[in-house]
Amino acid sequence: MELRELEAFLAVAEELHFGRAAARLRLSQSRISQLLRALEGRIGARLVDRTSRRVRLTPLGEQLYPDLDTAYRDLRAAVDAARATARGRHGVLRIGFQGSADERIMAAVSAFRDHHPEVTVELVEIPYADPFGPVRRQETDAALVLLPVAEPDLALGQILPPRPQVLVVAADHPFAARPALHANELTACPLIATAAPAPDYWRLAQAPTHTPAGDPIPAGPRVRTTQEAIAAVAAGRGALLLCRTTADYHRRPDVAFVPVRGVPESRLGLVWARDHESHRVLDFAAVLGRVPDAAVM
Repeated sequence: MELRELEAFLAVAEELHFGRAAARLRLSQSRISQLLRALEGRIGARLVDRTSRRVRLTPLGEQLYPDLDTAYRDLRAAVDAARATARGRHGVLRIGFQGSADERIMAAVSAFRDHHPEVTVELVEIPYADPFGPVRRQETDAALVLLPVAEPDLALGQILPPRPQVLVVAADHPFAARPALHANELTACPLIATAAPAPDYWRLAQAPTHTPAGDPIPAGPRVRTTQEAIAAVAAGRGALLLCRTTADYHRRPDVAFVPVRGVPESRLGLVWARDHESHRVLDFAAVLGRVPDAAVM
């Protein structure tokens, strides 16, 4: 029995949609259909009825699904436990975060602990300038990082709701007294950006080099951490675009936060290394996706 055939059936059974099942397994729809036909051939009967309008399980498929789902989860859990023991990190899930661990993240951690009391969840702040390094070096099992993410070796899971951005300026900056400003006004202050090893596309998203009108934005110093960035702002060396939630966490009297119109909202996404995907990480991603907005208001 091919494990990929079972995974294809489980994905279709849960999604009831070949496109979503294919996206979930990172396969083509034709490959999903091929795997499902192979499994049906082994069993000797149809498991899924598919029309142009809907996908549903046959009675035999409905009978097979719960038993197969339980067996598959047990198999994944056994492999994950062996892998965790081999790494010397049995019973620990390390989640990295950038900026601040806000209410949504903490609510997800609490809910995950309720379902997995045997697992200790550790939250680790990761450097502002190195969003992807910790998961690649296996310092964390997964990490909540600022988007965008375009790394072929990393999987992008749950994406959190958007948060508005503010411009962090020194308390004596002319913008500090403003109720708000437009992104086209960023030509008046150098923007602090991250240093390497963050990739260029990611750094450009956090500190754009041009306004929406196409005018150049002066470049400020490059920093490695959020604390370094805010210290540079307080010293009058530049301004910083920052998610409002993270800015509130780092509030201090020598800087001011000014809402900015005309810039994309900030979003966090959960990433992990494709080669080290685990049952626990997938469970945490699912829990993170179920945290309601009301939990973070």
